Amino acid sequence: MKPAADRSLRIDGESAATAEFRFDGRRVVGRPGESLASALWAAGIRTLGHSPGCAAPRGLFCNVGVCHQCVVVVDGLRRPACTTPVVAGLDVASIALDPDAGA
Repeated sequence: MKPAADRSLRIDGESAATAEFRFDGRRVVGRPGESLASALWAAGIRTLGHSPGCAAPRGLFCNVGVCHQCVVVVDGLRRPACTTPVVAGLDVASIALDPDAGA
């Protein structure tokens, strides 16, 4: 599935404000107030981190903040991407794997 090229229009055709943030150093554009998970999904980003034990990719699962599959680091703090709103200038990162974990 190809990510939406123009996120400056709402479904009803009216213009919508956008907010730029970074995910793992990559520029992402979302809408202020939408969830980070939604903005990342719309940008084509499906992997938000990796499982600590087996390094399997993690992404969206419940999308309501219950499961913590989508936890990312937002400006230095761990937050679920599905319940954290987009704000311009956020620095978002996947949780780095510990190379010694599971060894």
